[in-house]
Amino acid sequence: MAQHLEGLMNTSMEKIRDLVDVNTIIGDPITSPDGSTIIPISKVSFGFVSGGSDLPTSSPKDVFAGGAGAGISIKPQAFIVINKDGDSKILELGGKSSPIDGIIDNAPALLNKVKELFGKKKDGGEAEGEADGESGEDE
Repeated sequence: MAQHLEGLMNTSMEKIRDLVDVNTIIGDPITSPDGSTIIPISKVSFGFVSGGSDLPTSSPKDVFAGGAGAGISIKPQAFIVINKDGDSKILELGGKSSPIDGIIDNAPALLNKVKELFGKKKDGGEAEGEADGESGEDE
């Protein structure tokens, strides 16, 4: 039974390997008419299951029954865009996968808002000289 199950698993894994390679995750670069290069990035998830058993038989020949299955999901996540002058940026698709990701991404903006709040007077107005870049602390 072990050699039958091993053969079944090896065949299934080879087929999955044929479907999913590094080019599935990091796609082939695409050159746009303006000279920019676009590289797609995807998330690949897959699951695999197999099983089998020797069946009892009255003949001396081994009888094996087995099966395997796999599921694959490929989801585009982002694009790396490289301009013809060499500048690059990442364009993400969709929403964040967790609330923590959103907090981390928005941390700089949050810190700037907190800084602005402490720069204002307690009555809600701006401190003197703040509009023209002065701190207003020399009153």
